[in-house]
Amino acid sequence: MPGYYSEKLSAGRLERVYAIAPPRVRRYLEAEIDHVLALVRPGDAVLELGCGYGRVLERLARKAGIAFGVDTSFESLARGKAALGRAGNCAFAQMDAVRLAFPDGAFDRVVCIQNGISAFHVDARALVRESVRVTRPGGLAIFSSYSDAFWEHRLAWFVLQAAAGLVGEIDLERTRDGTIVCADGFTATTFGARRFADLVDELGLSARVVEIDSSSVFCEIVAGAQAKKGHAQ
Repeated sequence: MPGYYSEKLSAGRLERVYAIAPPRVRRYLEAEIDHVLALVRPGDAVLELGCGYGRVLERLARKAGIAFGVDTSFESLARGKAALGRAGNCAFAQMDAVRLAFPDGAFDRVVCIQNGISAFHVDARALVRESVRVTRPGGLAIFSSYSDAFWEHRLAWFVLQAAAGLVGEIDLERTRDGTIVCADGFTATTFGARRFADLVDELGLSARVVEIDSSSVFCEIVAGAQAKKGHAQ
C-alpha cells in the first residue's frame, strides 16, 4: 500500500505514532539518529528521504550545512515547514524517492532510515540507485531497517498503534518472520543484513552493513566506489 503513509499516517497521526512509542522503541529511535549524526560532518549537504514532519530532519539540520527533506505527504511536509520554517538551513519538498529532482552528486549524505527501504513500498534497487545518483562521489547513502533481535519490541509498538486506531488491527496469524500484517491490508516488512548485502553485491556497490543497539541494521553505501560480489562488510 504505497499511499498508506501519505494518506493515513501523515502529519498529526504520524506524530502520534512516535508519541506512544514505549521506552525500548524510543531508545531504538534515538540510537538510529545518533548513528546517522556520527556519519554527518559539519557543513555537509544532507538529504533525508521520507522526512515526514521533520522529526529527524530537525536533528540533522543542527549539524549539517543544509538539511533537505522530501516526502510524498503534503500534510506532513506542511507541518514540518510550519515547525522548522525559520531554520535557515532546513528545506522541504514533495517528491518521490525513486524520482528525485536533484542533479547527480548534489548531497554529501543521503539518509533513508527507520525502515524506509521497506516502508516506501518501492523497488529497493531503484531506490538505492537513485539515492547513490544524488550522492557525491565518496559520500554516503545511508539506509536502515530492523534487526531480527528487535522483533518483539517492534510488534508491541504496532499493537499499540492499532489500539490507538493509527493502523488496522494486527492479523496475528499472518504476522511473522519480520512482516507485520494489518486487517486493513497494510503490511510492514523489513530488510535484513543478508538482504542488504545481496542488494549491494547485485548493484556492484561498496558498502558496510552493521547492526547497532540490537535494534537496527544499517547499510552505508559509498557513492562512486565499486565492489566485487561478496564484499559488503
